[in-house]
Amino acid sequence: MIAMDLVTLAQQQPTVPGTGNVRNWILDNIVPLLLLTVALLLLWLGGGKGDNAGVMRRLGGVIVALAIIGLAVTTDAGANIGQWLAGLFVGG
Repeated sequence: MIAMDLVTLAQQQPTVPGTGNVRNWILDNIVPLLLLTVALLLLWLGGGKGDNAGVMRRLGGVIVALAIIGLAVTTDAGANIGQWLAGLFVGG
Protein backbone atom coordinates (compact mmCIF):
# COMPACT_ATOMS: atom_id res chain seq x y z
CA MET A 1 0.00 0.00 0.00
CA ILE A 2 2.71 2.49 0.93
CA ALA A 3 4.79 1.54 -2.11
CA MET A 4 1.83 2.17 -4.40
CA ASP A 5 1.28 5.59 -2.83
CA LEU A 6 4.96 6.46 -3.35
CA VAL A 7 4.78 5.41 -7.01
CA THR A 8 1.67 7.53 -7.51
CA LEU A 9 3.32 10.48 -5.80
CA ALA A 10 6.47 10.10 -7.89
CA GLN A 11 4.49 10.08 -11.13
CA GLN A 12 2.71 13.34 -10.40
CA GLN A 13 3.97 16.48 -12.07
CA PRO A 14 5.62 18.91 -9.68
CA THR A 15 3.88 22.21 -9.20
CA VAL A 16 6.02 25.18 -10.09
CA PRO A 17 4.98 28.45 -8.48
CA GLY A 18 4.29 31.21 -10.97
CA THR A 19 5.56 34.76 -10.90
CA GLY A 20 2.20 36.40 -11.55
CA ASN A 21 1.77 37.54 -7.98
CA VAL A 22 5.28 39.01 -7.83
CA ARG A 23 4.70 40.84 -11.11
CA ASN A 24 1.42 42.28 -9.88
CA TRP A 25 3.00 43.34 -6.59
CA ILE A 26 5.83 45.13 -8.38
CA LEU A 27 3.42 46.87 -10.76
CA ASP A 28 1.08 47.88 -7.94
CA ASN A 29 3.68 48.99 -5.40
CA ILE A 30 7.21 49.55 -6.69
CA VAL A 31 6.44 51.36 -9.96
CA PRO A 32 4.20 54.05 -8.37
CA LEU A 33 6.72 54.52 -5.57
CA LEU A 34 9.53 55.02 -8.09
CA LEU A 35 7.41 57.47 -10.09
CA LEU A 36 6.66 59.47 -6.96
CA THR A 37 10.34 59.52 -6.04
CA VAL A 38 11.37 60.68 -9.52
CA ALA A 39 8.69 63.39 -9.52
CA LEU A 40 9.82 64.70 -6.14
CA LEU A 41 13.46 64.67 -7.18
CA LEU A 42 12.66 66.54 -10.40
CA LEU A 43 10.75 69.19 -8.48
CA TRP A 44 13.38 69.50 -5.79
CA LEU A 45 16.45 69.56 -8.05
CA GLY A 46 15.19 71.70 -10.90
CA GLY A 47 11.96 73.34 -9.93
CA GLY A 48 13.31 75.07 -6.83
CA LYS A 49 16.05 76.79 -8.84
CA GLY A 50 13.79 77.92 -11.65
CA ASP A 51 15.46 75.54 -14.13
CA ASN A 52 12.26 74.55 -15.89
CA ALA A 53 14.04 73.58 -19.11
CA GLY A 54 16.27 71.16 -17.20
CA VAL A 55 13.24 69.61 -15.54
CA MET A 56 11.58 69.10 -18.92
CA ARG A 57 14.72 67.47 -20.36
CA ARG A 58 14.80 65.05 -17.46
CA LEU A 59 11.08 64.47 -17.83
CA GLY A 60 11.69 63.32 -21.40
CA GLY A 61 13.95 60.57 -20.03
CA VAL A 62 11.27 59.59 -17.54
CA ILE A 63 8.70 59.30 -20.33
CA VAL A 64 11.05 57.05 -22.33
CA ALA A 65 11.59 54.89 -19.24
CA LEU A 66 7.82 54.63 -18.72
CA ALA A 67 7.39 53.56 -22.33
CA ILE A 68 9.98 50.82 -21.85
CA ILE A 69 8.25 49.63 -18.67
CA GLY A 70 4.93 49.65 -20.51
CA LEU A 71 6.36 47.48 -23.29
CA ALA A 72 7.87 45.11 -20.75
CA VAL A 73 4.66 44.44 -18.86
CA THR A 74 2.29 44.05 -21.80
CA THR A 75 2.02 40.87 -23.80
CA ASP A 76 1.52 41.75 -27.47
CA ALA A 77 2.41 45.43 -27.56
CA GLY A 78 5.98 44.88 -28.76
CA ALA A 79 4.91 42.83 -31.77
CA ASN A 80 2.14 45.28 -32.65
CA ILE A 81 4.46 48.29 -32.43
CA GLY A 82 7.05 46.47 -34.56
CA GLN A 83 4.46 45.75 -37.23
CA TRP A 84 3.30 49.36 -37.15
CA LEU A 85 6.88 50.64 -37.54
CA ALA A 86 7.54 48.22 -40.38
CA GLY A 87 4.33 49.41 -42.06
CA LEU A 88 5.68 52.96 -42.06
CA PHE A 89 8.60 51.97 -44.25
CA VAL A 90 7.08 49.25 -46.41
CA GLY A 91 4.53 50.45 -48.91
CA GLY A 92 1.54 48.20 -49.19
